[in-house]
Amino acid sequence: MSVRQWSRDLAMGARFAFTGGREGWVRVLLTAVGVGLGVALLLLTTALPNALAVRHQRDEARLDYTYDQTHKPKAANTLVISDAATTYHGKDVRGRLVEPEGPRAPLAPGVAEYPAPGEMVVSPALKRLLDSDDGKLLRERLPYRVVGTIGEPGLIGSHELAYYAGAKNLAPRINGWQTARITEFGSPHAAPDGRADPVLILLVLVVFVVLLMPVAVFIAAAVRFGGERRDRRLAALRLVGSDSRMTRRIAAGEALAGSVVGLAFGTLFFLLGRQVAGSVEILGISVFPSYLDPTPALAVLVAVTVPAAAVLVTLFALRGVVIEPLGVVRTARPARRRLWWRLLLPLGGLAMLAPMIGQGRSSGGFNQYLVIGGVLLLLVGVTALLPWIVEAVVARLGPGPVDWQLAVRRLQLNSGSAARMVNGIAVAVAGAIALQMLFAGVEGDYTKATGRSVEETQMQVQLTRGVAPVAAAAKFSATKGVRRAVALGGLEAGDRSFNSDKGPGATTSVTIGDCASLREVARLTSCRDGDVFVARSGDRDMDAQTAKLTRPGRKLHFDTGNGFYQGRDFAWSVPGGLPEVRGIKGPNGMPGSGVLMTPAAVPDRLAGQFGGQVYLSLDESVPDVFEYVRNTAARIDPLTDTIVWAATEEFTKFTSIRTGLLVGATCVLALIGASLLVSQLEQLRERRKLLSALVAFGTRRRTLSLSVLWQTAIPIALGLLLALLVGLTLGAVLLKMVGATVSVDWPSVLTMTGIGAGVVLTVTLLSMPPLLRLLRPDGLRTE
Repeated sequence: MSVRQWSRDLAMGARFAFTGGREGWVRVLLTAVGVGLGVALLLLTTALPNALAVRHQRDEARLDYTYDQTHKPKAANTLVISDAATTYHGKDVRGRLVEPEGPRAPLAPGVAEYPAPGEMVVSPALKRLLDSDDGKLLRERLPYRVVGTIGEPGLIGSHELAYYAGAKNLAPRINGWQTARITEFGSPHAAPDGRADPVLILLVLVVFVVLLMPVAVFIAAAVRFGGERRDRRLAALRLVGSDSRMTRRIAAGEALAGSVVGLAFGTLFFLLGRQVAGSVEILGISVFPSYLDPTPALAVLVAVTVPAAAVLVTLFALRGVVIEPLGVVRTARPARRRLWWRLLLPLGGLAMLAPMIGQGRSSGGFNQYLVIGGVLLLLVGVTALLPWIVEAVVARLGPGPVDWQLAVRRLQLNSGSAARMVNGIAVAVAGAIALQMLFAGVEGDYTKATGRSVEETQMQVQLTRGVAPVAAAAKFSATKGVRRAVALGGLEAGDRSFNSDKGPGATTSVTIGDCASLREVARLTSCRDGDVFVARSGDRDMDAQTAKLTRPGRKLHFDTGNGFYQGRDFAWSVPGGLPEVRGIKGPNGMPGSGVLMTPAAVPDRLAGQFGGQVYLSLDESVPDVFEYVRNTAARIDPLTDTIVWAATEEFTKFTSIRTGLLVGATCVLALIGASLLVSQLEQLRERRKLLSALVAFGTRRRTLSLSVLWQTAIPIALGLLLALLVGLTLGAVLLKMVGATVSVDWPSVLTMTGIGAGVVLTVTLLSMPPLLRLLRPDGLRTE
């Protein structure tokens, strides 16, 4: 068969699609909408790598951390900048205090001019928040006048909360990590990426396959909308002389036309969604519309693959349909579906994944092609097995009420359409179950215990150097919702100057606090302001070193540079007769050790040269108690850092991948719901005359509505059972691949299954109003 003949037949089918009257246009429209929704999500997926890259580039372009232990001299091109970030209602607020030291000070990306002291420029999202009633407590924390906004180049997302505030006298605070003097923005000491974690790569690969597979299934189902009516129309072509092969090519041409229009619809949906993306935030992630530019090569691949798939799916679907001049032989009992080749798909997938079982991290990376191929075959196996299972089950269903009989008989006559409608949801649920098992199985590897006792302490405040811990604790104690505040200052001491070439030598810690606070880290029988103690932690080596350094008359040198730069050298002679006390587990989880000083015992020269920590016990039943604490901390010093304690913390990349999965799953579920609704409406449209005839003969509307519900419920129940089986199998294999113990988190698995059932139930309920409009005798009218 020549290419010319193929082109002519496909073109004829495309003309029939657009010139076939109302029926043809409706079918093209339904196909285009279904395909368009899938194409829009595919284009969004192809745009994700660019969006992530732009976010990363913009984040790197505004970096201001130097971690430099040497002071840069003040010059016309220097800027002193301090990290004043905070958190508000669980959202990060990126804040910076800036003090340009000359006319050529580097401008931060997105900032046209630095604000004067007492003023600030803010991101649009932060401005909206500050202007709203929800921003009342944050306005108290940021007592600056808004004089401008940060441009898009200085933000990583449209909903990012960020500000730059003008300040004075920041230079004395330079410490290399929170306050620095810089001549340019960016990362001057970017660390090279380490060896990629093979488990994280596996997670990314499986996430992409699981998210994109349902999209492909829906596109394949969309090009078959209106298939039964189209096949009956094609019978007329046999009367005018076309053979069966030519008829199938013409049918493929109709599908091709619908898919091409679907590409246009998909592009339109994508452009609309691209604009909407700039105004929404999903799970803390937001982007600007300009970020979502599809990769050209991937966009071309989508544009070529979708029409080609439409042609192939149509030809595949018509392989068992006999189109004769007198009609379509489809209403006769079809041949039973064969099982053997359907089982080959999941078995082939397992065979591709089997060589990587037990590798974990110790045996190198996983073969990406085998991973993608194996997961694809297992998920495609769901789409292949489900029609056979639906056919086998409905063939054995017994009699029942009228609505049950109508539904069962419809499924027995054409179970393929019902299976196609739920294939996508079954694939999505199977993939989600497998991913949930994989995430749950490896979560322990990326989650570590912090060792913090969250029952006694819920928040920690890190004071800046020069802030008196005892005075700060008094302010926190007066804050609404604070039950108790324990303030402990501290620094390191050595037997030589920290500025010497040889270093400090042996070191010990010095803890400063009032008697009540020191009793939190050591057992004190008596204590009054002015006392000094030597605490033993129980560690033999540490206690021996402390005893050596605290001999009477020995000079200790204090580290006033906090380890980041060379500070002033302060020496202190150890007095004689220091009482020894036993250290106990303190608020930070470590036993007290070294030298313990009350405030009156601190040498005057050392006052203001050390930082401190305040450990807070909170009444979490008080609304916004964390925000009250942060506001108090900001009033003490804008650079004060607050930390909410948690028993565990997760690896950032692992958390990012899981967040990406949730964002992608939300988009896929939205596509599933929209596509299912279109598919349901298409099926109701094809059965309009049949439903109207039943109503004309006296069938109750309630009976017909229940029959439609049963026709949806039976296939989805079977699909979810199959998804559960395949998902558990795939999840177990993936866990074996990473060397994790195979376990099933049944609440999460059942939640995923329930979400899938909920989507179908919602779509079914939404299709009821159109169904009730179709249940009228005048639906028998024809032209």
